[in-house]
Amino acid sequence: MPNRSLTRRSLLQSLLASAASAMPLPALTAVAQPQYGGTNGQQRGEMGRIAAAFRRQFSVPASSIAISRNGQFVYDEAVGMGDRQHLMQVQQASLFRIASLTKPITAVTIFSLIEQGKLHLTDKVFGPSGILGTKYGKPPYKQYVSDITVDHLLTHTAGGWPNDSTDPMMRNPSWNQTKLITETIANVPLTNPPGTHWAFSNFGYCVLGRVIEGVVGQPYASYVRANILAPCGISTMQIGANKESQRAANEVVYYGQYSEDPYKINVARMDSDDGWIASSTQLVQFLNHVAGAPGVPALLKPATVQAMTTPAPAYPEGQARYARGWMVGDNGAGDWWHNGSLPGSTTMMARTAKGMCWAVLTNTRTEPSNEIDTALAQMMGNMVHVVPAWNA
Repeated sequence: MPNRSLTRRSLLQSLLASAASAMPLPALTAVAQPQYGGTNGQQRGEMGRIAAAFRRQFSVPASSIAISRNGQFVYDEAVGMGDRQHLMQVQQASLFRIASLTKPITAVTIFSLIEQGKLHLTDKVFGPSGILGTKYGKPPYKQYVSDITVDHLLTHTAGGWPNDSTDPMMRNPSWNQTKLITETIANVPLTNPPGTHWAFSNFGYCVLGRVIEGVVGQPYASYVRANILAPCGISTMQIGANKESQRAANEVVYYGQYSEDPYKINVARMDSDDGWIASSTQLVQFLNHVAGAPGVPALLKPATVQAMTTPAPAYPEGQARYARGWMVGDNGAGDWWHNGSLPGSTTMMARTAKGMCWAVLTNTRTEPSNEIDTALAQMMGNMVHVVPAWNA
């Protein structure tokens, strides 16, 4: 895998500028409703042209977009080939790998457990006094491992295991999670004291999935589906499979570019960091429920949301900063968002301070990936500004 760690911070900051400048049930009605401020024919046509230009520029087989405003769907569009070989058009309900959009879902799950008093940000993770105990190896550990807390994992400040050419999640695909975590903490040293340095870490969010399992006593995916997704009215989201032949019903095919093979990565092992598959509509349902919207109940209390969206102290000052599972603007008072990128997948979702929620999913990736990531954010920013009444 190419070294993308150097571009991750600048990319996440650029996404804010791009999107902002151009940027229990009952569940949402998952159909765009004109009476709630949806598009007219001319506006929808212009939004479609913006999306089509993006697909042409980056040779994107299919894209799926959903947008809501003040808790009601106002736009959706799924266009292109979900499966070229069998000439299958993508549908609005089609499922895509969402890549790192998984991380906000895992973060919301962690904070829901904190609300229930089952977990604390300051809880240690590894070692006899940690949540995971000695399941992944006994002391003595390498330096700093026993100091890692839940908050360090949420904020990507554990001290190492970054998303670069050494990313543990992209190596040794035949290993299961237990072997991967055990071998990584034993053999890959941390380079900084926890809490002092920010480095985007897929591996850290893999460990958070095991933290959730340790607290609730059941598999990560089944707990999240029952306790986070079901209250949003979502029933078909699931962890993706590794092989094209194992695709879920209604799941698209992924297409690599520049010799990338989407089916050579262990997506199932990435369950809590990059593993979910979903439709764009489902992600917008989730976005609306996290903190609630008019007529939409919230998954989390306002004080919990504030804690989740407070920037990590180790992340540099700026207009856009990483919090706990989300990039945030205006030190948490502005928009929240996350992007996702895997071979064959480029994705993004956002919840804005002006009441807009949107998600966009595609079934390819180009290199350098930061170019398509930034263009995707620009596309969505341009699209939501087509409708003046949205005040986006």
